[in-house]
Amino acid sequence: MISPANTYPGLTKNIPHNAPNEPDVYYPDCKRNYVRLAATDDLQGANAAAFAKQIGAASTFVLHDSDQYGQILADAFAAEATHVGLQVEVELEATDAVDGDYGALVEKIHQSGANVVYWGGFMNDQGGGLWQALRSMLGQDVALMGGDGIDTPIFLNAAGWAAEGTYATFPGVPASTLSGKGADWYQRYKQQYHGEPDPYAAYAYEAMNVALSAIERAGNKDRAAIRDAVFATRNYDGILGNWSFTPTGDTTLTMMAVSRVLNGRWDDRSVQVVQALP
Repeated sequence: MISPANTYPGLTKNIPHNAPNEPDVYYPDCKRNYVRLAATDDLQGANAAAFAKQIGAASTFVLHDSDQYGQILADAFAAEATHVGLQVEVELEATDAVDGDYGALVEKIHQSGANVVYWGGFMNDQGGGLWQALRSMLGQDVALMGGDGIDTPIFLNAAGWAAEGTYATFPGVPASTLSGKGADWYQRYKQQYHGEPDPYAAYAYEAMNVALSAIERAGNKDRAAIRDAVFATRNYDGILGNWSFTPTGDTTLTMMAVSRVLNGRWDDRSVQVVQALP
């Protein structure tokens, strides 16, 4: 199986917050049969921390919603922030607020002196109240950021005016930022379909080409041979650049897009590409 878009780490990696026995439970014969082209959620947190360093942060305050996805992002952000020399003030659940009153939490963040607040999690109507409380006390001098769980219209509606200036990572890069073969594909796509490709369209195109290449290299209709050929993909020169599959089935492509809310919407023109340090 090859996926262009699945980002849940537990399918391939043994990391904290996995469900019991992941990922081994998916491979009872101890033979991997799943690969993906999208970077995993833990790398979203790491890339966000690298970006925080890039924009001049010195101290961060990390929050999460206690959901598995949120904790994975928050832990990865905190670890990478420490790795790149940022001070991590605290990591805790923002769900401790009583009846949507975030006053005590926001005051704690304010007193910490953090100049970046990172949110690991999704965003609902109640979460919009958190953003408004943060902006009301911290203003625009403190950067607010999260993962693709907030890169949604739901977040914009919930946070309202407080969404302005927020950063969010996306586990991939926009087709408009691709170079070489990727830039050529992007232009051909727009000419053919008269619009921008879906965020994962380039990854789906690459996935199909990888599958076809593996079938051709296997030379017969043997499933095991085709699977092994897929896993043997190394230094693949495709539209996403030059990359390989790791033994776990993950991609070596770890660059991600960081977008920002400008004038009340996620602004594609402000997208930056970032990569966490090894």
